[in-house]
Amino acid sequence: MPGIDECLLQAMVVPGARGAAIVDWTSGLALGAIGETPGGDVEATAAETAELARMAAEYPSFAPDDTDPAGPSAEERGIKGLPVEDLIVTTRNGYHVIRFVETTFDSSVFLHLWLDRDTGNLALARLRMADIAERLVLG
Repeated sequence: MPGIDECLLQAMVVPGARGAAIVDWTSGLALGAIGETPGGDVEATAAETAELARMAAEYPSFAPDDTDPAGPSAEERGIKGLPVEDLIVTTRNGYHVIRFVETTFDSSVFLHLWLDRDTGNLALARLRMADIAERLVLG
């Protein structure tokens, strides 16, 4: 099972990858980073993406509770963890893929991949990030 450094290296193999980070979205701190960052400041980028991740994970508008009060709960239906899988933000020159990582503790970690818009493949990046997030081991 790969750790932080190996997962970041795997993320950088995605075509068009410019930079990647693993971020704790409750604190906004980067647990690891590789490559470039928008604006050149890893910690500022981590804090900004963490704010976006928190909004998506915590606000009911982005992650509504789809359980029927009369029916089975999400857990009973086999749905566990965060209701949001990933976020994609497009800019004029790139894509930002934020993939939430399911953990055994509090699931407050995400992977952030920054892709070049001309050379990146958004669909492939999303699939690879899902695979990396599933295999990531945090110690």
